[in-house]
Amino acid sequence: MNSLILHSTFPLPSPSHLSSPRLQLKPGFYCTHQHRPLGYGFRPLSFSFPFSSRASNSSIGDTNEGTISVINFKDFVEKDWSFLDSAELYSNEEHNIKINRIISAGEIESTSKVLVSIGSEGFVDQLACSSPCNLLLVVHDSLFLLACIKEKYDKVKCWQGELIYVPEKWAPLDVVFIYFLPGLPFKLDQVFGMLAQRCSPGARLVISHPQGRKVLEQQRKQFPDVVVSDLPDETALQKVAADHCFEMAEFFDEPGLYLAVLKLCKATNQ
Repeated sequence: MNSLILHSTFPLPSPSHLSSPRLQLKPGFYCTHQHRPLGYGFRPLSFSFPFSSRASNSSIGDTNEGTISVINFKDFVEKDWSFLDSAELYSNEEHNIKINRIISAGEIESTSKVLVSIGSEGFVDQLACSSPCNLLLVVHDSLFLLACIKEKYDKVKCWQGELIYVPEKWAPLDVVFIYFLPGLPFKLDQVFGMLAQRCSPGARLVISHPQGRKVLEQQRKQFPDVVVSDLPDETALQKVAADHCFEMAEFFDEPGLYLAVLKLCKATNQ
């Protein structure tokens, strides 16, 4: 029986609208995979979940309202994010060194509120284990990936939806990791505009790709539905950043690593 049993009086949205206002689920998903293609490692089990009908994107681990009927896993059609989180990558010492460099660039403190956008499960694992913080919020459009993270880290907040629509309730943010910017279907100006509103003065924004532009081009050919934009060059990034009160603190763009670190200079009411 490949299904989740959810209790609600409201109908489920179709898979083609996974970024529209919809579900809020309590933790309880069961995930059996570790750095394997998402959607293929779930054991056939059934669970009950509270559900919220509020007009917002999914936030796993919050409000308890309503009931919903059986949902079959085969009815979920998600993008394939597995290339960000393969076993080969996370068994590679050089790759792990790059991930640690990306995490270190955030300068996380115990009081920090941290957001990760389009992060891999492996990246969240390393972040959660190496950098204790006041709040860790993971934002992704993959409900399966978030379920796996929530199953392992009950204190991690998971919000299913697009970055620019993240609610204000978790603000102000001190550190933001955009782990895979080319997966965001928005203009850079939209992303910076939202972050300028949600971040605290002095907040650090870390944009990265741990394999660099050459691998990104390969990923674009293999996964055109997922890789929808490019990595900005230094000039383009500086211009958009300056328009939203961010300044460049570090920029590294080599074949094997892309890393840009920006700092919010002051509060903005744009």
